[in-house]
This record gives sequence, structure tokens and C-alpha cells, in this order.
Amino acid sequence: MELTLLGTGAPGGLPLPDCPCAVCASALGDAARAATALLVDGVLLLDLTPGAAFAAARAGHSLGGVRQVLLSHPHDGPPVEVPAGLPQPGRVADGRELALLTGHRVRAVALDSPGTGYEVTGPDGERLLYLPPGAAPAGLTDGNGGQVTYEMVVCDVLGRPDGLARLRAAGGVGPTTDVIAVHIGHEAPPGGELARRLAAAGARAVPDGSTLVIGAYEDVPDVPRRTLVLGGARSGKSVEAERRLEAFPDVLYVATGGARNGDTEWAQRVSLHRERRPGSWRTAETCDLVPLLAQDGPPLLIDCLSLWLTHVMDEVKAWDDAEWAGGGERALRDRVTGLAEAVRATRRTVVAVSNEVGSGIVPATASGRRYRDELGRLNTAFAAECEHVLLVVAGQALTLRG
Repeated sequence: MELTLLGTGAPGGLPLPDCPCAVCASALGDAARAATALLVDGVLLLDLTPGAAFAAARAGHSLGGVRQVLLSHPHDGPPVEVPAGLPQPGRVADGRELALLTGHRVRAVALDSPGTGYEVTGPDGERLLYLPPGAAPAGLTDGNGGQVTYEMVVCDVLGRPDGLARLRAAGGVGPTTDVIAVHIGHEAPPGGELARRLAAAGARAVPDGSTLVIGAYEDVPDVPRRTLVLGGARSGKSVEAERRLEAFPDVLYVATGGARNGDTEWAQRVSLHRERRPGSWRTAETCDLVPLLAQDGPPLLIDCLSLWLTHVMDEVKAWDDAEWAGGGERALRDRVTGLAEAVRATRRTVVAVSNEVGSGIVPATASGRRYRDELGRLNTAFAAECEHVLLVVAGQALTLRG
């Protein structure tokens, strides 16, 4: 089964007319995207958009052989003109199946928002799932109550990463599923940042006019198994770390800060973090990281290593010069080495957050300088065991490794 993406953009396209934003200004060449429309084997058109016939011609195809046109979501603005010879667009009711004379079968998938998703099965059995913008499946079976894994999923990865997580949890997206991001608008990051962010979700984007063979082997982006995200205060490092796992189900969020009785400002910070996380994530408040890393289980998001270090330095009495010299320093180094070894050996996907505090300001106290130095050593040891290391500055993620 062959899929041609006549457009890969949001309903308004990219760039938006007269929009002065940085993303629209840089949306040139392959970065320019028409509204998303899919042509399957030249016989099935999913979503009719303005200029679809010209888009098909530019991709080396014709709409002359299209036998069915299906719409997936409500369209704002004036009605789209149906090119001469093209069937009138329609919809399939949720759960119902449409059989084409060409051997293709189309089943409507119920969504959690207005619109319809379409599961397309080719004559040779390959399966494609297409979801409209801002949508996720409300349930996922093969129509007979069984589980289905798709060869390709085309969906709104950036707008609904939780939908991709839901597909993974249901088995709809497996290790070899080719996930294609569409409905890309000016909320998307520009340039190489788009590819990096999609790769973190195990997805990719392709230019308008691309033709893909469903079921053929594709180099599915590898999700880094161990990632360290560094950054200063309010740099966006925690948001970046959460973003790297938001397309995966059952993440365990490891909060190393714990509760601080009577500290209302800290409680507000914790509350904001909780509200930002997907509802399917679980939370563990602990600094006992080594056992978690040794266990099998869902991905871990550790936020953050700097608070873990504070806890360990409290335990070894590192703030007292005599205790530090009498064994506290050695005990701390052993704990850091143990953590690094656990990261090296873990089989889980791990994303950890830490503060980058060694950028030039010298703390005024000996204890402050000690903490700064030990955090630098911890970050170095942890980063050495990670396939991917990021530095977040002013909300922009810079790749240091990976």
C-alpha cells in the first residue's frame, strides 16, 4: 500500500498568511506545508483540501483514479470546491466499515474530539491509521474486540502527544510502527528542532508530496534510552524533560524534592508540576534512585539530580568541615559512583533533570562552593552514562551529545 502526503500542515497551512511569527517567517521550501491530505494508492483520498489536484500533480499523481473521498474533521471557512470527476466527500460512521472495489477497507475510529479517524487496510493486509488534528482515539480494537498494531500511524504528534501515548498503551504503535507527524502549524518549533522533538517521540515529519510505502522497513527514529537535561533556573529544563516522554504511557515521575511542611511557595511549585504532567503518569517522591534504576518498568523521569545531591550531602553531613574530611567526601563520591553505575546498567528509559550552576559565579560560602563543585562532578558522571545530553537556555534545547 502506497501513501502520498499531498499536505502535512495544520488546517490553515504553514506559513499562515500575514503571520509575522518566527516559524511562519522561516517556513520556506520543504518547511512550507499545505493542509494535511492523504492519497492512498491513488484510489482513496482522506481529507479534501484546497489545491489537492495541483498538489497531487506536483507529486507525480492524478486524482483521476480516486474512488472515495472521506473527511476526517470539520472544516472552517468556505466550502472546498470538489474538482471535476472527484466523488463527493463523505464520512463513515464510527465503528462502521467501508469496502472499496479495489480491495481496500476503511473503518471509522471513534475519537475523543469532533471528527473521525480512519483505519485503512490494504489489499495485502497492511494497516494505516490516520487521525485528524487535535484528536486521539477514544478506544482501539480491530472492530472485533482484538488488538491491532499498525504499520503506519499518521497523526497530530505535536498537538496530541498523549494520543500517541494512548496508542502505545493499547499496542496500536509498536517498535516498528512508522509514526508520521502531520497537522504541523506555526506552533511547531522551526528548523532542526522539529525533527529533534519528533525523534524524542519516536516519530518523524516528511515534506509535502512525499510518497511512502506502508509496511516497508523504515528507519524509525531511535528514542534515546538515557537522557540528561541540564539548565539554569527557569530555563525550561523540566518542560523539555517532560516533553521527551509525553508520547509514552505509564511514565513514573520521580520527584526528589519531597514535601516541605509550611513552605507554601514550594507547594505551589509542586502543584504546577503536577498539573502539567499527563494524567496517566504516576509519581514517586523518593531519593532512593538506584533500586528504581535496577528494576524493569516504564520510563523514569527524575526531577531533579540537584535535589538528590542536597539530600545525599545532608545524609553524609557534607556541610560540616570535620565530617567532610573525616569520611563525608568519600561517602558522597561512593554514592555518586553508585548512581552512575546504576544508570549504566539500567534497562529502563530514563530522562533526568539537573541544574547547571557552574557558569562563573563563585558562591560566597565554603558550603556553597562545595555544593557547586559536587554538582558539577555529579552532572559529569551522569552525563557520561547517557546517550543524549541537552542544555536548555532560554527555553531552547541545545544538543551536547546524541
